[in-house]
Amino acid sequence: MFTQTLVPGLVARVLGSSLVDLLTGPHGVDRYTELVEPTWTLGTARARVLSVTRTTPRSVTLTLEPNAAFPGFRAGQHVIVVVEIDGRRHTRCYSPASAEGQPLLELTIGRHESGVVSNYLYDHAKPGMVLGLDSVGGDFVLPAQRPQRILMVSGGSGITPVMSMLRTLRAENFAGEVTFVHYARSATEASYRDELAAMPDVTVRHGYTRSADGELSGYFAPGHVADLGTPDAVYVCGPAALVDAVRKVYPQAQSESFVPPVFVVPDAPAGGRIMFTDSGIDTVDDGRSLLEQAEAAGLNPVSGCRMGICHTCTRPKTKGVVRNMTTGAMSTADCEDVRICVSAPVGDVELSL
Repeated sequence: MFTQTLVPGLVARVLGSSLVDLLTGPHGVDRYTELVEPTWTLGTARARVLSVTRTTPRSVTLTLEPNAAFPGFRAGQHVIVVVEIDGRRHTRCYSPASAEGQPLLELTIGRHESGVVSNYLYDHAKPGMVLGLDSVGGDFVLPAQRPQRILMVSGGSGITPVMSMLRTLRAENFAGEVTFVHYARSATEASYRDELAAMPDVTVRHGYTRSADGELSGYFAPGHVADLGTPDAVYVCGPAALVDAVRKVYPQAQSESFVPPVFVVPDAPAGGRIMFTDSGIDTVDDGRSLLEQAEAAGLNPVSGCRMGICHTCTRPKTKGVVRNMTTGAMSTADCEDVRICVSAPVGDVELSL
């Protein structure tokens, strides 16, 4: 099959030709080439699914071939993936598990009971499917000067960015010490278990929170790492409770949580009016986030992590007051950008959407 992988120079020269761009104006060459092959674009990052493996009862691993528009990522960062489901565009943040600089992306996605995208990909992902790659971000990364003694802790689907870090270090022939502690419900739900077991240069410990088969029992506790001494750097990714527990032992730990917290908005009575000015939609505030209320009103705002990390959902608030649902901070100024996934109205609000 004729693909960018087989003839990257030719495709890139054709897509980047100023003459071709002129002849295909005003829309540009991308509008036409994507009709033939959706990944033949220079302005839009996309990836074709090469393989699909349902590695555990609760996760699916996708191997993706990104096009030339994808800028790459640093180990530990997240990528905003765009999926079309029943004609509607959905965006979610996923961290690649592949090593930094590799030509292919590997995403291991844990399914959640209420997860629209994770359940869709688990049930329907197949080779040949094309996904959008909207942007790359996040500062949960390894420093340029690698620490010599590293502790990595992950829980559930939080294993993916930490796995990317580990694979990157091993690809560099890292000579330091690495300890990897991973928590899952049981051995059958522990992603990358076989690969980790085959790493003689890495100390690996498994904890199973709903099974007694692991080396570690239950959730993270200081005794699980008491014999490790003092690491130079600690990286933890997983549910908020795991991150908090690790940071009590290692306050210096760099952390990231992939599980959205339960948002509670104190002293923010519902009942005001929300005006989505660009759409002319006026609705009554029900106390939820602006993102959720916009979707309930029939709008389809671009979003990513849905927990205030990636800033993809940022929109201008033209009038009114909103409260940040994670920090409690108030945005009172007119014409101020807010992240609508973690912002709830306080009284009447006008939003450019």
